Amino acid sequence: MSQLLGKQAIVIGAGLGGLAASAALAPHFERVIVLERDGMPESAVPRPGVPQGKHLHVLLGGGQRALEALFPGLEAELRQAGASCYRAGLDLWLDRPGFDPFPQRDAGWNCYSLSRPLIEALVRARAIRGNVELRAGCRVERILLSEDGARVTGVEHGARGSAAQTLSAQLVVDASGRAAPALAALHAAGLALPRETRIGVELGYATQLFQVPAEPPGEWKVALCYPQIPASSRAGLLMPIEGGRWMVTLGGRLAEKPPGDAAGFLEFVRSLRTQTIARALLRAQPLGEVTRFGFSESIWRHFEQLERLPAGLLPLGDAICTFNPIYGQGMSVAALEAQLLARVLGDAARQAAISGRADALAALARPYLAALPALLEGPWQLAAIPDFAYPDTRGERPAQLGQALQLLAGLVKLSARDAGVHQLALEVQHLLRPYSALSDPELQRRALAA
Repeated sequence: MSQLLGKQAIVIGAGLGGLAASAALAPHFERVIVLERDGMPESAVPRPGVPQGKHLHVLLGGGQRALEALFPGLEAELRQAGASCYRAGLDLWLDRPGFDPFPQRDAGWNCYSLSRPLIEALVRARAIRGNVELRAGCRVERILLSEDGARVTGVEHGARGSAAQTLSAQLVVDASGRAAPALAALHAAGLALPRETRIGVELGYATQLFQVPAEPPGEWKVALCYPQIPASSRAGLLMPIEGGRWMVTLGGRLAEKPPGDAAGFLEFVRSLRTQTIARALLRAQPLGEVTRFGFSESIWRHFEQLERLPAGLLPLGDAICTFNPIYGQGMSVAALEAQLLARVLGDAARQAAISGRADALAALARPYLAALPALLEGPWQLAAIPDFAYPDTRGERPAQLGQALQLLAGLVKLSARDAGVHQLALEVQHLLRPYSALSDPELQRRALAA
């Protein structure tokens, strides 16, 4: 049996990150309570707390493996629930400028495509059992700290029509999405707030469901049309989801944001750089209405740089880093952070068992936060570099941006003709290998030469 680190832990937010965090906490606390302000639907339907829940969500290879480690057997449940299985690198039709299509090669692992409500429902069913309890309809009013602000003591929460209640806890994970509870707690304690890196993209996207036609294209399962950066930001992605449906999401920036009516949606599809998705939809029946969503900016809150953080307070998921959703990284990064939390908790429990000390939680934040930059650097750079290719992107541009853009373009060209480089690039993109894997001098020389 694992060494217990405390009596009670609280997770704020029952999104994918919060549910994954509860799995990491469960072996080390007598009780884990997940507080969610939304009511929880009984079936896999979108909920208000996930405003982008009707749009495409991609589960990258690294995130998928992290969830499988936290919830063994989850991949089998994804298949049983109707998720579409496709082979990474092989079942994708990628229209990239200069390569229409990009070479299709088997990367060596399966991916699963399904709606955000379904994956959240499956993970929730696995997470909320045993010593993990979900309390829906509970809005966290504030995180409670000791009088000196040195440690967490619990949370105060309320439900509509009822008085506020207090829950004690030795550990609180803020997976609320905007970090409002954690930031408010730091402010109340007179502590510094984390520095933020922001990249303003002013992205809009629209999504429409379609019934998969009787004779779908046989050479691919997923189709992605890249924009011609920086001349245009118009992009499109078609993926199969449960129920024999296609989900098509279109994206664009500023004046190129896709419209929200059915006719305008199809016109936008036809305006993409290639006609792959438009041809696929010729015999596909639209289902329901077009849904739109707007995203203003990516934000990285650098909690790892804080000199002081109350013991027992940890951020996770979007509370740390909100990514441009067009790159499909959010769920996977949250799952990887929860897996990191599980490792840090396991190390703390083993150390406590050896030393007999009862204050293992006091030092928990340091190794967790210290490991975050290496985890986040890859997905952040993979989004930031192409985002800054647009001159109207807001934010501090990376040093040597021009060379970084040349390197990225060179890697694409090199990947097209070199299967080994293609494999490496896919593993980095899917968060299976660190971004530093692309820093090999010989690889960069070849890429810049390309």
